[in-house]
Amino acid sequence: MSITKEINSCPQVNSSDNFLDSIESYLQEFIAPVAFDIDQSPTALKKALQGLIKLSLLSVRIPQSWGGLGLEPERFYLLQQLLSQYSGALAFLQLQHQGSINALVNSKNEPLKKQYLSKIVENNLLCGLGFSQLRREGKPMITATPIQGGYNIIGKVPWITGFNFFDVFILGANLPDGREIRGIIPFTPSSQVRFSAPMKLGAMQSTNTVEAIFENYFLSSESVVSIAPAGAIHDNDKKVVLYPSFLVLGCAKAGLDIVKKAAEIKQISFIEKSYDILSKELHDCQDKIRQKMQVDNRFFEDDLKLRVWAINLAQKCSKAALIVSSGAANYYNHPAQRVYKEALVFSVFTQTTDIMKASLEQLIIDSV
Repeated sequence: MSITKEINSCPQVNSSDNFLDSIESYLQEFIAPVAFDIDQSPTALKKALQGLIKLSLLSVRIPQSWGGLGLEPERFYLLQQLLSQYSGALAFLQLQHQGSINALVNSKNEPLKKQYLSKIVENNLLCGLGFSQLRREGKPMITATPIQGGYNIIGKVPWITGFNFFDVFILGANLPDGREIRGIIPFTPSSQVRFSAPMKLGAMQSTNTVEAIFENYFLSSESVVSIAPAGAIHDNDKKVVLYPSFLVLGCAKAGLDIVKKAAEIKQISFIEKSYDILSKELHDCQDKIRQKMQVDNRFFEDDLKLRVWAINLAQKCSKAALIVSSGAANYYNHPAQRVYKEALVFSVFTQTTDIMKASLEQLIIDSV
């Protein structure tokens, strides 16, 4: 099947019950065979990202009233799980864009919202994120000082994914009173903004993660996405702690796919039994998370337990993939190597001290 035929046969999100099945067929045919290349090569990753653009998957979070697909939350997160199952690098990169869309959709700056959401839908403009540093305690890493017409930005952003992929990114900085400001910045070097070379990472090297240094950069008031109270990012982290679990479960499923294939090839009963046990746990974990999503007034502690369960499960499934692959797992381009490293990334993705503490406690429980 040609890529054109596959894209044209993909159903509209809101008119088909088999939307996710069609997307999985696309991922199996065009992403799975080149998953290693996508993990290592920015060129391969960019080609894969273009495939998602052609399928309109990068505008799924934009409401239909703004020209997007307006995918409902549960199906959106199941889509994230599918993408993670077939390529962690692709899932991680596009989620940065989806996160920026969410920030724009919720912005009260209507002119800015109209400007950028229309460009995303009509011109395939891509947007990244650069505000994880707001989670760090102590002296702010990057500050925004009010001046006439806007803000003077000074400091360092230690982690921005998508250099040479994204056109712009949403910067997070602290105002003098501690409030958190977010604004849209061109993702291109200038005399006021310097970007490092892409970092050497253990996994998802192709995503071009860089550091940015700001020296008296002028952020106009018109480019401000939002201004939130001090510590707002920590409050939001608690509200959304459950949702990254879908990326983690996708990684777990990727490990299980390797275990299943090994069971079919080697015809060893204990491999099949291990697969059955882990597969049941995966389904149980996913079912509980999906059920919990339907609850309006949830407790953070309950969501946190499910997130840590998903992390622990991804680690177990990726280790199982290594074990059943035997000596071949030592090859740098073996799928089990890639999935194992992706499990590492998703274990610390959007990590907070609460997640760190709960993850360590789970390790200790498993060791007793």
